Amino acid sequence: MKVTVSRKAHFNSAHRLYRSDWGEDKNKSVFGKCSNKHFHGHNYELIVSVTGEINPETGYVIDINTLKDLIRSEVEDSFDHKNLNIEVPDFKNLNPTAENIVVVIYNKLIKHMLDDHELELVLYETPRNFVKYSGS
Repeated sequence: MKVTVSRKAHFNSAHRLYRSDWGEDKNKSVFGKCSNKHFHGHNYELIVSVTGEINPETGYVIDINTLKDLIRSEVEDSFDHKNLNIEVPDFKNLNPTAENIVVVIYNKLIKHMLDDHELELVLYETPRNFVKYSGS
């Protein structure tokens, strides 16, 4: 029997959607006000879900405190109150769209999961705009 355990987290970050190989006009045409050269910020909400078999010894799929600590160390400590374009090495050459952010977070977390765990993330950039990623 598989069960899904989820933990909600948040972080606040600034970013700019921009391609350096495009001019300002094309960036503004494609990314709109999100290409503002002075950056802009979001209050991101993240839902991390781990699906797997219940361990008969502990009764857990994953210890929620372990998941909480993992989210803090891999996501919140790295992204919270940071300028993603400037302060987070993962985005040095990667446009920090919501789609790219969720894949980066997934790649950070998946290496800590057991082989039989499935990981799914939902990242809210705004209350109405969100992306979902499960590694495929």
